[in-house]
Amino acid sequence: MKISIIGTTGYGGVELLRILHHHPVFKIQSIHSTKDEVPIWHEYPHLYQVLGKQLEKIDVEEISLNSDLVFLATPSGVSSKLAAQFLHHNIRVIDLSGDLRLKEPGEYEAWYKKTGADQSIVEEAVYGLSEWNEKQIEKARFIANPGCYATAVLLGLAPVAKEKLIVPDSIIIDGKSGTSGAGKSLSKASLFAEVNENFKIYKVNEHQHTPEIEQQLLEWDENIEPITFSTHLLPMTRGIMTTIYVKLRAQSSTEQLVDLYKEAYKGKPFVRVRPHGNYPAVKEVQGSNYCDIGLNVDERTGRLTIVSVIDNLMKGAAGQAVQNANILNRLNPATGLEMLPLYP
Repeated sequence: MKISIIGTTGYGGVELLRILHHHPVFKIQSIHSTKDEVPIWHEYPHLYQVLGKQLEKIDVEEISLNSDLVFLATPSGVSSKLAAQFLHHNIRVIDLSGDLRLKEPGEYEAWYKKTGADQSIVEEAVYGLSEWNEKQIEKARFIANPGCYATAVLLGLAPVAKEKLIVPDSIIIDGKSGTSGAGKSLSKASLFAEVNENFKIYKVNEHQHTPEIEQQLLEWDENIEPITFSTHLLPMTRGIMTTIYVKLRAQSSTEQLVDLYKEAYKGKPFVRVRPHGNYPAVKEVQGSNYCDIGLNVDERTGRLTIVSVIDNLMKGAAGQAVQNANILNRLNPATGLEMLPLYP
């Protein structure tokens, strides 16, 4: 199976290279960027004498002729244009940006402040939340890979949302991310002196993953009301922790909900539900495609606390994209993704 990657010089793109270099079925056919046509190790010296691929210009027709699947690891606002160019070619597309995720006309423009993709492509694109949309992914031509925060939040909420156990207006999400989530673009906010020994909130009530989370929650429970979602920057490179608070409709114990979650994720190798009293840390999933979830019911307040952790570049981006490519090609979803977390 021949694979092309567009946007290889970003963090998501180079993570795709790391995974696909060892994949037993997928072969990297070509890598593409708007940068100079040089060996990839010029951009990432750690690939010297490991990956000899040359960055190539983006030629949609040539890519479509020579590859079976293309990953778009390009910034929001770029992917939509490329997806439109691939529309009439016999090639499947997995987009890691946010350009194909939001179905409601005008919503992308409101949250991303960019011109959206053609609505026909957006409507055709399948939301690639691997554990929950597998049947749709199998038949897709365009896959909108979920956002990193959205992945952690939705995997954490799915079992109780689908069972309609949540008081509709009670969802509060506290998200924390490492700096790689902002990509490689230079900004004052990601300078070492700004991030080191610091912890700060950003995009207060404005994060672009908000409508994406709400859109999927409404698929599971049409009564869900707008969420409160806060995001914070941690002084580390990679990883996401979301702490989610919801009011339960009826009295329940932690043990009952742990059982519910374990049943919901039975046979899903990358979601690990921790036993009662055990809560995940970001380092325990670093470098892996796992999402680890811990639960606690406060019987005094009737609130459920959900702790969901992922590596933002793996399960939150490249790892889930490869998982979706596996599903698309009727492979075991875990193929090529069995790496253990890095520790310490």
